[in-house]
Amino acid sequence: MDQVQKSNHNTPPLRMKGVGDSLWITLDPTQSIELLQNELDILFKPLKNLSKDVRVILDPGQVDGYDNLIDTLGKYLKKHFNVKEVIPPPPNRAINQGRIRQRDMNHYWHNYSSDVLMLAGRVRSGQKVTTPKHLTILGDVNPGAEVAAGGDILVMGSLCGTAFAGQPDNSDVMILALDFRPTQIQIGKFVAAGADSEPTYKAEFAHVENGAIVVEEYLKANPFKRLAWPQVR
Repeated sequence: MDQVQKSNHNTPPLRMKGVGDSLWITLDPTQSIELLQNELDILFKPLKNLSKDVRVILDPGQVDGYDNLIDTLGKYLKKHFNVKEVIPPPPNRAINQGRIRQRDMNHYWHNYSSDVLMLAGRVRSGQKVTTPKHLTILGDVNPGAEVAAGGDILVMGSLCGTAFAGQPDNSDVMILALDFRPTQIQIGKFVAAGADSEPTYKAEFAHVENGAIVVEEYLKANPFKRLAWPQVR
């Protein structure tokens, strides 16, 4: 079992997701070329031959001013990982996103039925709370208590027991607590033992990064700052 790793950096400079037949990589253009190339290595080396003949979209988050950056990173990807094509985001992306945003604001949220389980009070030793989607505890989770969810787990107090998020196999979730001191956590299939025993007095969250569970300060990492507008989880 791994131990929870405390991260000393902010939001990762690269994030990758599949979009249709392409890989969409959102990058931080303020970082150095060397750092971005190293991060690309981390993302693409595990893919091995799967990256061959793949189209890659490099998204610096801005419409103009980063053609040279995209060109440099594109040549690097083609040379080292044999990707088929590297292109910037489509020019109509901003227009499409605006339309989607307006649709969501006008319709989607108003008809959304939440599956979040919200509990107020202390989860005591020997107690177990399980829910198929997200879980919010307005209170503490004591040592010896267990909380489990199919989605995120948010503890608005001290997390000193065990927490299992993203069950059974969703690693794209988080475990957040205002005082993060779990004895054990699991995100999807990744497991880690607790690290600290002293109160932290700061909001921290655990998530999976590069095949391991890491813990970061929530306000410093700001994990959702790249989203263009609020999205339902």
